Amino acid sequence: MKIALIGYGKMGKAIEQVILDQQRGDEIIIIGRKDLTVENLRRADVAIEFTEPDAAIGNISLCLDAGVPVVVGTTAWLDKLPEVTSEVKARNGSLFYAPNFSIGVNIFFEINRRLAAIMQQQPQYEVAIEEIHHTEKKDAPSGTAIRAAEVILAELSRKKGWALAGAEPAAAAAPLLITAKREPHVPGTHIVTYSSIVDEIQLIHQAHTRRGFAEGAVMAARWLVGRKGVFEMKDMLAF
Repeated sequence: MKIALIGYGKMGKAIEQVILDQQRGDEIIIIGRKDLTVENLRRADVAIEFTEPDAAIGNISLCLDAGVPVVVGTTAWLDKLPEVTSEVKARNGSLFYAPNFSIGVNIFFEINRRLAAIMQQQPQYEVAIEEIHHTEKKDAPSGTAIRAAEVILAELSRKKGWALAGAEPAAAAAPLLITAKREPHVPGTHIVTYSSIVDEIQLIHQAHTRRGFAEGAVMAARWLVGRKGVFEMKDMLAF
């Protein structure tokens, strides 16, 4: 395939390396800000976008203009997802989005969903989330932590929304607290803790490198070609 990379930072370079390592004869088209045009996008069979939150929606729109399926790994724009979804469907386009493309993280989400359903019947446990990322990460909490919170909240009715620890709560009563830490040279760690007076249960996902995210994004790009609509990891992994 011809795969366009929109954004050539650390993730873009990691994705390029995965494509090269797979040795499937794919052509990589690197598209920087100055090269981001409909004409250049039309050279590709699929695009993978990892840029900045304030650029993601415009980049998606350009891919729709070009008729090119797009995989988006940029986070902190998903509050606009309903509007973007409507545009993609109205224009018969193809969008694959995820707060985290790691296969392991998405297994982590599913385990959290199942554990939260069990904990619905165990009110003695208090739940909290902690996430640790590199100091260059601009959004807090991470998109992955927010998705983990959403998965838990869908099953655990005693929690009303989530809130960033130390900030104003997003809900009036009993929010699920997310602690966000920024440290140098860490790819990312997410910890969900259920604690009671007598014991504690933790689910932890710790990334060792960015390669897991890159491999998932490339897998999503290959899966998306030939499909129309808006998709996420649960669609591809069939959880």
